[in-house]
Amino acid sequence: MKFIEHTLGKFTKEVYSIMRIIIAVLFASHGVQKLFGALGGHIAHNPKLIIAGIIELICGIMIGFGFKTRLAAFIASGEMAFAYFTVHYPNSFWPIVNGGEKAVFYCFVFLFIASYGSGNWSIDSLLKRK
Repeated sequence: MKFIEHTLGKFTKEVYSIMRIIIAVLFASHGVQKLFGALGGHIAHNPKLIIAGIIELICGIMIGFGFKTRLAAFIASGEMAFAYFTVHYPNSFWPIVNGGEKAVFYCFVFLFIASYGSGNWSIDSLLKRK
């Protein structure tokens, strides 16, 4: 354990930033699917799905670049909580049963990002330095 802690511990900030960027790209991809029908998706016609697509695309881009990260992640977390309780929860409480694992995962990862901030590879950190 000490080896992993000692070795990987040196790169905590960098790994956090990489995680933030990758999660944001995945999240934005859901918005691209809903809004443009790309990446194996279908263009959404339901107003709730269109709003979800807009949130996913814009917040995903903002979180990925680390711009107003806390706000964007908080909004994204809320969207995923809303998605879970309106789409998945009525079918069952348990995410593994109702297909809501991704919504729960994104909700809590974005809640963590909202509390932690953008990290060192971000527009937010560049703006702080000035």
